[in-house]
Amino acid sequence: MTELEAPPAHVPVAEPTENATLGLPEELSARRLLSRGQSYSLAVGTAIAAALLVVYGTTGLGPSFASWGRAVVLFVTVVYVVVISFKLLLVVAAPDKGGWDEARLVAAALAEAALPRYTILVPLHREARVLPELIGRLSALEYPQELLQILFLVERGDSETRDVLAALELDEPFQTVVVPPNGPQTKPRACNVGLALATGDLCVIYDAEDRPDPDQLRRAVAAFADAPRWVVCVQSELQYWNPWTNWLTRNFAAEYAANFSLVLRGLDRFGLPTPLGGTSNHFRTDALRQLGGWDPHNVAEDADIGIRIARRGWRVRRMASVTEEEANSNLRSWLRQRSRWLKGYMQTWLVHMRSPLRLWRDLGTRDFIAFQLVLGCAIFTTLVNPVFWALFVVYLVNGPSHIAVLFPAYIFYPAVAAMLAGNVLMIYCLMSGCMERGLLPAVKVMVLVPAYWALMSVAAYKGLIQLIRPSRRHFWELTEHGLVGVDGTSRKPDAKPRSVAVPTDLTRDTEETLFVGAVPENGNGSKGEASTIASMQESSA
Repeated sequence: MTELEAPPAHVPVAEPTENATLGLPEELSARRLLSRGQSYSLAVGTAIAAALLVVYGTTGLGPSFASWGRAVVLFVTVVYVVVISFKLLLVVAAPDKGGWDEARLVAAALAEAALPRYTILVPLHREARVLPELIGRLSALEYPQELLQILFLVERGDSETRDVLAALELDEPFQTVVVPPNGPQTKPRACNVGLALATGDLCVIYDAEDRPDPDQLRRAVAAFADAPRWVVCVQSELQYWNPWTNWLTRNFAAEYAANFSLVLRGLDRFGLPTPLGGTSNHFRTDALRQLGGWDPHNVAEDADIGIRIARRGWRVRRMASVTEEEANSNLRSWLRQRSRWLKGYMQTWLVHMRSPLRLWRDLGTRDFIAFQLVLGCAIFTTLVNPVFWALFVVYLVNGPSHIAVLFPAYIFYPAVAAMLAGNVLMIYCLMSGCMERGLLPAVKVMVLVPAYWALMSVAAYKGLIQLIRPSRRHFWELTEHGLVGVDGTSRKPDAKPRSVAVPTDLTRDTEETLFVGAVPENGNGSKGEASTIASMQESSA
């Protein structure tokens, strides 16, 4: 198997349009936490609030402390009501099937000559345990091998994964790409290195534990053929293949069922901005390059690129195909994964809110509001939940006297109604997702889902603390895969992977060839790849 360390002198690109370069502008990069304008607005707002409180404390003039508290409680209550109503609308409005009408898209009937070249990007980090199974699944994809390019993106220091790949002696279309150590060690940066080498007209990301439908690539080709050019990405539905491992995986599977089977279908139906899942996103490669690739400093690169697609006036559509993943069954590993996701959502919201007026112009009023509800308000409520749970506990233990100043009657009764109705409706959404997916035994588990929401708040605060710390801001906490055996039960972390037969026509006995190069380093971490693409285009000219 060929091992590449950086793009060779010339790699043909798939019909790039004018100005198709790889690299993000600084204002769309999460390298900085806040822009100058955001820092100034935060400082001025904090100073004004502090001044008003000091004036009241010393002179008794202006809004009282209680008034401030009541205003905050009222604001949060309104946010809860709006977010819950919006999510319920998406669930109720979700179509019966996601994506295109498959009756019109007979993917299996596509002529071989009409199929485009396809690049599969597989970022790997310490995934030696699951490699044999992964290669078996990728080899089973129903797509002509001569039209495939499968790039395993491996960090240079990950010798264990590289050694296993070398020992498997895979032939084309498999290649190992060694990601240079300069820049943040994140999945999006590895994908940018792969994108610089991509030769496919279309490309897709698969994670190490993914189990895509064998005909998914053909379905994606059919979906793109049926769509206008401004549809630049189609997302398959993500499901978990091990929902019954333990209580954590049951809740995780229910959450995914509600999101991918209902909420995201609702977003698709209304044409609203769609934060992508981290895998099984199928892109037009030229459009992905025009977007600047992924932000290497954003640890929720999938959500970020979905918003950038919407800002261009392009669209993401759902596809009626499924990729199965491994639900995280270990609490510690789940917290690492979820805190990374939530930290990335915070990064994404902050990046796109650096210029709210420009974002409003790019998205339009309806999509701008949807962006706030899908990302901003969702993060906010996850962080605020523990505060209001604590107030509710105080109310149950000591009665209303201790919180009466914050909850006068005109706030207390709407807040209680919002809390009770909101929890019931959110549990209903999760139960609906379970029934949509056929996860009927998980329906009764949803009664205890508030405990799962509490864990999400713990993960949110962990992500927030990391975001504030510069040394941990772009840190990618690894999700450990292979914790569950093929029968859905947990296995020891040091358990060896199940052996999977690899087709003999994909192996060879010849020695591997090492291409040595360098990806230039700079502050952004992605514009080095941009200069590589530019040099490749000049060479081809």
